[in-house]
Amino acid sequence: MIERDLLVFAIWAVLGFGGLALLLEGFSRDSYWISLAGIAAIVAGFVAHIVVNGVFDCTFRPGEAALGIGTFGVMALAFIVGWLSGGMSQADYLAGLTLFAVLAFGFLAYLSTRYGLRGAFSHFHHKHADGGDPTS
Repeated sequence: MIERDLLVFAIWAVLGFGGLALLLEGFSRDSYWISLAGIAAIVAGFVAHIVVNGVFDCTFRPGEAALGIGTFGVMALAFIVGWLSGGMSQADYLAGLTLFAVLAFGFLAYLSTRYGLRGAFSHFHHKHADGGDPTS
């Protein structure tokens, strides 16, 4: 599986960091279109990672999932702090909303295509051993 790890690293080194660079450049220049190019590169990295997982017949590893969810949380926190402080331009605000909407939609699309709607729900909802009653 070293080949898979190298491919994933190369994908995120190019598309992930390149997309992040474009996203930050768009924020610094107040350009929604440059930010949108960065978002497209990040989405392309996510799609390429899914393709690599499909080729090697595996899913996201727990560390990869934790890193993705953690990064999403840090970005969401930074967006909320920027919004509350009033330091965001309209282009920054729209780029942030676009990024989070695309990432949330992509996550749900991945879960529903990978596991089906019922299977995706089952990954998050577990029945209790006592017959499903959480109070007992």
